[in-house]
Amino acid sequence: MNRVSTAGNYATVLANLTKAQQGQIYFGNQVATQKKGADLKAFATTADTLTAMHTVQARLKAYQEQNNVIADRLSSQDVALNQVTDAAGAVRTAIANALATGSAETMMTDVQAQLSSAVEGMNARYNGKYLFAGGQVDTKPVSVTGMNDLAGPVPIAGFLHNDDYKLQNKLDDSTTVTSGVLASDIGTQLLQAFQDLQNSPEGPFTGKLTQAQQTWLQGQLANWDSIRSNLTTVTAANGLTQQRVDQSKTNVTSQSDTLTGMLGDITDADMGQAATQLQMSQMAVQAAAHVFQTLQGASLLSILPAG
Repeated sequence: MNRVSTAGNYATVLANLTKAQQGQIYFGNQVATQKKGADLKAFATTADTLTAMHTVQARLKAYQEQNNVIADRLSSQDVALNQVTDAAGAVRTAIANALATGSAETMMTDVQAQLSSAVEGMNARYNGKYLFAGGQVDTKPVSVTGMNDLAGPVPIAGFLHNDDYKLQNKLDDSTTVTSGVLASDIGTQLLQAFQDLQNSPEGPFTGKLTQAQQTWLQGQLANWDSIRSNLTTVTAANGLTQQRVDQSKTNVTSQSDTLTGMLGDITDADMGQAATQLQMSQMAVQAAAHVFQTLQGASLLSILPAG
């Protein structure tokens, strides 16, 4: 026969009430945070796995942020390289037009304008740093200001101030690309061709072309075709690098999403189950509280006569 006592009943009810309150707090936190726990203590059996996965996720996030910057930089390079390439093509067109009309009246004016455009492209910046200066990102890579600077036997190298450093970027754990382009790579042949025009033995080109001038200019067309072709190749290579970066961005994002899903499988609460358990815990708290209140009224002390 079990002995029934007021103290024992109180202890049992209080234990049930405490357990129900703990369940209410536990499942309430799950509903509020959508997580099974707030720290690694809640995931003791998978703590090592979670730590490793968070480390990988942090590295993937760093790659994502870096790849966005690289993509923006390459986009700026693409604009600048196209500007230089278009300038070379425009000079070739100006020479061809002069030959077609037999007059160079506006040719050198056009050439001067295209030189300025090409130099502007080679001195392009990204975030305040020169794109084509190599490691000397605070030094303007091309110092030509006009066709007169190229008069005489002036070495072209004296106008180019980049070093030999080409920026390399690691896109993910296994992919590294060279994204840097040097002003000397795109500008040496180009500036030499401008200098050849300025110092032509048949110059100056100011009006109706002589036969000798026409012959000399005709010989320059192939050189300008070659320059434009080479610049197009550099621009295309930059475009291929952009494609690799975009592909890497997609791959890294996919890996990050997959890892986020795997983390969620471990740490995310089942919201349907958590809401149900919370409701049951709340009902248990109410029931235990009701029993406690009833027990207070059922004590023998309340019906024993005083005195």
